[in-house]
Amino acid sequence: MDSCVVPLRHGGLSLVQTTDFFYPLVDDPYMMGRIACANVLSDLYAMGITECDNMLMLLSVSQKMSEQDRERVMPLMIRGFRDAAEEGGTSVTGGQTVVNPWIIIGGVASVVCQPNEFIMPDSAVPGDVLVLTKPLGTQVAVNAHQWLDQPERWNKIKLVVSKEEVEQAYQEAMFSMATLNRTAAGLMHRFHAHAATDVTGFGLLGHARNLATIQRAEVAFVIHNLPIIAKMAAISKAYGNIFNLLGGTSSETSGGLLVSLPREEAARFCAEVKGQGSGGGAWIIGIVEKGERGARIIDKPRIIEVQPRGTAAANQENSSSTSPAPGDTLS
Repeated sequence: MDSCVVPLRHGGLSLVQTTDFFYPLVDDPYMMGRIACANVLSDLYAMGITECDNMLMLLSVSQKMSEQDRERVMPLMIRGFRDAAEEGGTSVTGGQTVVNPWIIIGGVASVVCQPNEFIMPDSAVPGDVLVLTKPLGTQVAVNAHQWLDQPERWNKIKLVVSKEEVEQAYQEAMFSMATLNRTAAGLMHRFHAHAATDVTGFGLLGHARNLATIQRAEVAFVIHNLPIIAKMAAISKAYGNIFNLLGGTSSETSGGLLVSLPREEAARFCAEVKGQGSGGGAWIIGIVEKGERGARIIDKPRIIEVQPRGTAAANQENSSSTSPAPGDTLS
């Protein structure tokens, strides 16, 4: 599971707690703080928990930084983390700061819950539909942005993408990673979600397999559609598929929730996620069928190119699109 659930001694309550930390992956210290906080909270959101009682911040300051850089960078990271926590309805009350060769940021999120406040991720059944609430491709977007200043690597992808498109994809990835999954977590209750996990370091397929393994019913997850930040699939292919983005094992940071929902609820769930304007999206990407608790991506999945926000293509897509019915997206 994404979080530990510990029954407490009093009143039928449980402590739900999670921790996570990682190295910076974007250039903006403030956004890095927001991404780190969103990543920690996603483990609670994956269990349908929308409230967090307390957060601790874990921060490693690099001993290789000059004093001037520390004074500029670290307060911005701290502020980003705290602002995201406040957006999530909680606050940072403490933590630990150390000096280390590398910058590391993360935290601990804790909440005391009644049983009806969280959804155990083990009740998927055949006939369910799989929904993903953020596009894939963040690792590719971040790397491609770094390659703008590395001619040897840029030359491998410049025929399939422009520098402007790389910059737009990077901004989209950064915004997506910093977006909380809180809206989707609340809607999991309303639309009777059976199971969920957040998509991070193991990639979509890795986390789908982890989720399938713990199901009580004998089921398998079959993924038909891959919503990917525009041009990232082409970049991955042009660079020799080193990310294995289409194979589902490309790492994501602070990715979306992968949710198993009753088929009749999935389209409305997607519409609500988009309609509430939280900055995220939602796509029906697969089905749950009878099987041996595994997951797979079909041989030729449909690639859904997700246009970066603010582009003309994205604005046209948002103004004209409607949430597809499950049958429409699984062809």
